[in-house]
Amino acid sequence: MALVVYNTLSREKEPFVPLDQAHVRLYVCGPTVYDYVHIGNARPVVAFDVLYRLLKRHYPRVTYVRNITDIDDKIMARAAEHAETIEALTKRTADAYQGDMRRLGALPPDVEPRATNYVGQMIAMIERLVANGHAYAADGHVLFSVPSMPDYGRLSRKPRDELIAGARVDVAPYKKDPADFVLWKPSADNQAGWPSPWGRGRPGWHIECSAMSAALLGETFDIHAGGLDLIFPHHENEIAQSRSAFGYAIMAKYWMHNGFLNISGEKMSKSLGNFVTLHELLDQYQGEVIRLLLLSAHYRQPLDFTPEGLQQSKATLDHWYNGLRTMNPEPAAAVPRSVEDALSDDLNTPMAISALHQLRDAAELKAGAQALGLLQQDPEAWFRWAPAGTSGPSDAEIEAAIAARQAARKSKDFKESDRIRDDLKSKGVILEDGPKGTTWKRG
Repeated sequence: MALVVYNTLSREKEPFVPLDQAHVRLYVCGPTVYDYVHIGNARPVVAFDVLYRLLKRHYPRVTYVRNITDIDDKIMARAAEHAETIEALTKRTADAYQGDMRRLGALPPDVEPRATNYVGQMIAMIERLVANGHAYAADGHVLFSVPSMPDYGRLSRKPRDELIAGARVDVAPYKKDPADFVLWKPSADNQAGWPSPWGRGRPGWHIECSAMSAALLGETFDIHAGGLDLIFPHHENEIAQSRSAFGYAIMAKYWMHNGFLNISGEKMSKSLGNFVTLHELLDQYQGEVIRLLLLSAHYRQPLDFTPEGLQQSKATLDHWYNGLRTMNPEPAAAVPRSVEDALSDDLNTPMAISALHQLRDAAELKAGAQALGLLQQDPEAWFRWAPAGTSGPSDAEIEAAIAARQAARKSKDFKESDRIRDDLKSKGVILEDGPKGTTWKRG
């Protein structure tokens, strides 16, 4: 079936028709790099990685941009707290983020721009907004004039009082309208800043994505995606900036948003003690286990992230990898129709996973799973992985014990053979005898 996506802008499923059939352009909001990202930050990466893979199978050229915000008040505060330069902090945390995304099996974006490399484009865009009457300078700041855009709020569909409440992060007497939001703000001598027509300062958060998407994808493009929490004010303000600067009826044709992630039924928060970073979770579970759980609910629906869910995901992957273990085939030439149809229906990953369970051909299973970014490892490597800090025998010690057991069996010393098997089992290593010999896995 043809690709259909739910467009937040229209609140309907729509056939996907790119602006240019030869070149699909996708922008996903990335992280603000001041610490390890939490598990909720992984959900949009995984969901829209599946979209990226799907688009690449159907269009000759796809450009996927996912930004890194490396200038922000949180970043400045954390750098000061650690007596670290902003550059050192953002490099360290961005490197960790990229490493964690690789461990999740996410393809790298085609371009991963850093905000600090596009400040010139941000200033130029702000100048353009001022010149055409959509922004004004006041007290060292530059603000977007919300009343200058008659249909502001079309994406979020919030009434004016909620729009004003959302804008009141920066309550200030220099605002002409309470809903106006900051494009540029002044920097103190001890804060990061750049020279501008309005004095030394730094950009507001929203202008960053407008400038980077325009520079890398064009003034209009196909899909803008991110978490549900970004609809307002971030994405609403991006639309206002980009449309007002360039004069188009749209910024992006389709807006896609993933739902929230809860931890065992509760909203994740440090105060509840259930705040989980992806980095620490990846020390306890293989990336594909986390990835499968993230895909087990439809991307637009809430997802309950639980230890039981992780165990179920691991059991499912163990079953699939066990099926590949004896042959480990090359994937089929094409993704099975049942999987592709499910993904083409607004990324229906639960239906795609259900379709995988029905496949009996190993090559088709591998092709279908890889469309979801799963079953990308060698089966033996999968079963030999152990969580960080796990005690127990090394691979070499296990192989030596298996050789000793085989020798015992050959000499019909079954008591010794059983002792070796049971000793390994007590250390978390399971032996499986088959027609092609003995394989093992960590329990």
